Amino acid sequence: MSNKTIKRPTLGLALLPIVLTLGVLGIQLFHFKDFTPHIPLAFGLAITAALGWLQGHRWQDMEAGALRVVTIGLQSVAILMVVGMIIGTWIASGTVPYMIHAGLQLLTPAWFLAAGMLLCAVVSVSLGTSWGTVGTVGLALMGIGAGFDIPMYWTAGAVVSGAFFGDKISPLSDTTNLAPAVTGTNLFDHIRNMMPTTVPAMLIAFVIYLVAGYNLIDGRPVDFAKITAITQGIESQFTLSWIVLLPAALVLVLALNKMPAIPSLFAGAVAGGVVALFVQGTGLHEVFTYMHSGFKLESGITEIDKLLNRGGIESMTWVITLVLIALGFGGALEHTRCLEVIVEALLKRTRSFGSMQAAATGTAVATNLVAGDPYLSIALPGRMFAPTYRGKGYSTLNLSRAVEEGGTLVSPLVPWNAGGAIVITALGLGISDGQFENLLYIPLAFACWMSPVIGIAYAYLGWFSPKASAAEQQRWRDLGEAIQTIDTNPGVRLQPSYAAS
Repeated sequence: MSNKTIKRPTLGLALLPIVLTLGVLGIQLFHFKDFTPHIPLAFGLAITAALGWLQGHRWQDMEAGALRVVTIGLQSVAILMVVGMIIGTWIASGTVPYMIHAGLQLLTPAWFLAAGMLLCAVVSVSLGTSWGTVGTVGLALMGIGAGFDIPMYWTAGAVVSGAFFGDKISPLSDTTNLAPAVTGTNLFDHIRNMMPTTVPAMLIAFVIYLVAGYNLIDGRPVDFAKITAITQGIESQFTLSWIVLLPAALVLVLALNKMPAIPSLFAGAVAGGVVALFVQGTGLHEVFTYMHSGFKLESGITEIDKLLNRGGIESMTWVITLVLIALGFGGALEHTRCLEVIVEALLKRTRSFGSMQAAATGTAVATNLVAGDPYLSIALPGRMFAPTYRGKGYSTLNLSRAVEEGGTLVSPLVPWNAGGAIVITALGLGISDGQFENLLYIPLAFACWMSPVIGIAYAYLGWFSPKASAAEQQRWRDLGEAIQTIDTNPGVRLQPSYAAS
């Protein structure tokens, strides 16, 4: 079939597969009370393909378009597998148990949530990976919170706030590099421009967690017998010394030396296995088993067994299959031009800078909801909106901040997104087992959703919304960047680029 026969979908047709997919997803989640979004998203891919076929697209071309986006997301899949391995070996080595043991002795319940958020932020900035932070330090904090009898969803909210905010402003983070790359801005200018939203959101979240920490323990005694049982159980099962922290130190050193995330984390997983061999007396075959199937322990103490029996590549298969299906769905929507049509419709309706900033942030959020991938949610609106920002004379630093906040920070708040799935799996929230109350971590991850809200408010108020400097405008001309004035040519169409720098 010739490409000339391919029809461009109308806005109604472009929205149809998304609306139908969300409807099927709603039936699965709310009617059947089954939190497995894989099949609804697979139906979404099929619906999109059927629409594309009716519009004249060949199946081979749609398949290639979907697989192209899946290929782009394979780095995420590799990170997920390595994070699974690192969780298994860091538990076996005593690294995570040592953190839990030390935290129960050093932290106070009242300060725990606020301190936990800050700790995750520092580690995430240092490592440049929110997923790695969630699976290691975040997991340890879940154990400490359990010892303090703090609800899992409160602890998870604090972990997510710190881990993903650290990832957002770390120069080592892939998403922090991707946002300025697709919008044509400088990395460190991009980081500086995010501070006006980052700092207030973190301060507000810190105060909320501090107040919540005091209120959660107010009027009731801390169960020190439970804490003692956990600490003594860890002492009886593991050899605890500073040596078990070497795997974490190695990953930190490699990250600070700007080693890529995958080899750095894999080195940490191997180091955890070595420590397990020589410090904990674990066998080599057991180490391989922990990396593949996760750590297994029968201590007789329910809290310890429930917390530490996890990890391994197998534990990530639920997340990996979800990511692959979601990426395929997003690729099909992109190839059939559904996403392009929807974004263009938004662009035509943006007249003020505030509405344009809200549309860019909202598009990143919506892409997170529909496509399930934080990289696509940054790359798509970043490429599609950049010419309009230039046409209105605003620095594209505004756009890079909008897509970073709507992309990176919202991804852990969408359970079927790669970010949300890693949070649910790595922290052991048990959503797939019916523990739906733990989804309360989503509104309790205050720093994640407050930052885009603050950013949109700034745009409407005209605060921290820089105009393009003469030097930036000259750079646009020198590089031949597209500059689009909506009022004169609203039908401009750009093909997004998904390659990170």
